[in-house]
Amino acid sequence: MAATPTPPPAMTPQELEDQEQTLELINSELAARLARQAESGTKVDTKAIFLVGFAATAAQFLASRNFELFTGAAAFTAYAVAIGFGISVFNLAAYEDLKPRETLDTYARATKGATLGELAGTRVGFFEKNARLHQRKTKRWTVTLIAVVAGIFLSTVSLVLHTGDHGKRTEPGEPVSSSPSSAPASPQPH
Repeated sequence: MAATPTPPPAMTPQELEDQEQTLELINSELAARLARQAESGTKVDTKAIFLVGFAATAAQFLASRNFELFTGAAAFTAYAVAIGFGISVFNLAAYEDLKPRETLDTYARATKGATLGELAGTRVGFFEKNARLHQRKTKRWTVTLIAVVAGIFLSTVSLVLHTGDHGKRTEPGEPVSSSPSSAPASPQPH
């Protein structure tokens, strides 16, 4: 396990003034990185919404068909897991970002260097909180994807098992295979 780095000692007002250009560069990089992080989170949300919609549609399709009971129930369970985890992806808390009023009230009277230093520290804290949130989102999205794939597989197996011989074509004069549980067909009058 890596040790948590200790923060450097607080800068003096003169050091802050001397480092203004560096702090501006750091702040612009951190702001851009937070924007990319939020965009990535939005993409995960979009993918989760798609998977939830697909799982709901697939479950409705399966429900409208005759299916084999055991694998059909397993497919419905997989779809339910996909829907539940998918919804939990975009129900997570919003990403942290600067609050305009609070930022103005806090830093309006501070020097440029002090403001840049504080903003950089605040953005780093936001990025770290957002990274944990993003990691939870992507893990839940992965579970959603796996559940949808499992649901599709189980639905297919369920439908194939149920159809069995029902979907086979026979040529005229060829005997129709019957399952052991069905009675022999009686001749129909023409």
